[in-house]
Amino acid sequence: MQDVQHISIAIARPPDAVYQFAGNPANLPQWAAGVAGAEIQQENDIWIAQAPFGKVKIRFAQQNALGVMDHDVELESGETFHNPMRVVPNGEGSELIFTLFRHPGMTDDEFAADKLAISNDLQTLKELLESAAG
Repeated sequence: MQDVQHISIAIARPPDAVYQFAGNPANLPQWAAGVAGAEIQQENDIWIAQAPFGKVKIRFAQQNALGVMDHDVELESGETFHNPMRVVPNGEGSELIFTLFRHPGMTDDEFAADKLAISNDLQTLKELLESAAG
């Protein structure tokens, strides 16, 4: 089994609002640093972005009423990373939870850097959504 970290952030927005924005791959360049500023295009159910590390293909879970936004990211090498993510109600707001898996061969420093990058992305998402509400 792989090491895992659950990274979560409270967002002062209803779950539906968080889901509609974060679950729309077209919005990724606004909050996900790995594709920040990238042009993202849809081809059927695949979203393609030119990231600093090469072209990536992103596949999100089908729209659902459960707040599940799991997505797979496929690198040009063909290596694919599964990223579980979901939004759940938290009082009048939401809790967004991202599950980070430690991949084989990943050092402690690399795992910590991934966790920090995801935490930063979620903070950016929080700020975008909360400022849009204000």
